Amino acid sequence: MASNVNPTVRRRRLGQELRRLRELKGMTAEEVAERLLVSQSKISRLENGRRSISQRDVRDLCGVYEVEDQRIVDSLMQMAKDSRQQGWWHAFGDIPYSVYIGLETDAESLRVYEPQIITGLLQTRAYAEAIIRGGSPEASEADNDKRVEVRLRRQGRITAETDPLRLWVVLDEASLHRVVGNKEVMREQLEHLIEMSQLPHITVQVLPFDVGAHAGINGQYSILEFADAADSSVVYIEGVTSDLYLEKPLDVQKYTVMYEHLRAQSLNVDQSRQRIERLAKEYAR
Repeated sequence: MASNVNPTVRRRRLGQELRRLRELKGMTAEEVAERLLVSQSKISRLENGRRSISQRDVRDLCGVYEVEDQRIVDSLMQMAKDSRQQGWWHAFGDIPYSVYIGLETDAESLRVYEPQIITGLLQTRAYAEAIIRGGSPEASEADNDKRVEVRLRRQGRITAETDPLRLWVVLDEASLHRVVGNKEVMREQLEHLIEMSQLPHITVQVLPFDVGAHAGINGQYSILEFADAADSSVVYIEGVTSDLYLEKPLDVQKYTVMYEHLRAQSLNVDQSRQRIERLAKEYAR
């Protein structure tokens, strides 16, 4: 599913390199912005990979940083060119979380905590349709259909025959009891969850009600990790109107420790599967 050139990852790597060059020069983002007569926020967005970057931007920044090695300039220019290509998700139009999809497409592993629903990569079509329509009651049918198709295509990362995404999911027990669609949809969903949890690269744990207060009490989040050492881990927190991406090592470490607590507080893999199987049988009645 992943293309050879992932524009999101290219932007991210390019931004990291531009930040490194700025810091080597001993300049602040504000100083660079003043030299180029642009806003400081533009420089920040270019460096964090959230904004498309042109070859002209790269040329201008290399000029400010006095980069003399033409090979470095050419390499950065090529990265800028690659970063403006389109990933498979762009064929579906304006996707609010396209940055996340780009990161997920290139990630080596993903750890997810979901307090309310079954995580998107493990949803059936019927469940995805019900959750998307219920969560976006004012959206058009066409827009909701598009979001369903994008969600199902993302699942190619965990069903790939080679190098599938390593997925670890902690589901709050509430997500198993919340009837999305109807009981038949839930039975099918939980049976699918059981089947997927048996794959060697997918781990599913259930955080039971009787744990009480826990490390994930503040809500859903995901931790993405990448094979390339140049790509730092990212914590992703989904929002209603905007999403949050945390990349600072201390932030990532804090959420990683929180996730370890969640895993420890959850039922083990066998107990979790038994809990899901029991609920699936109840939905079948």
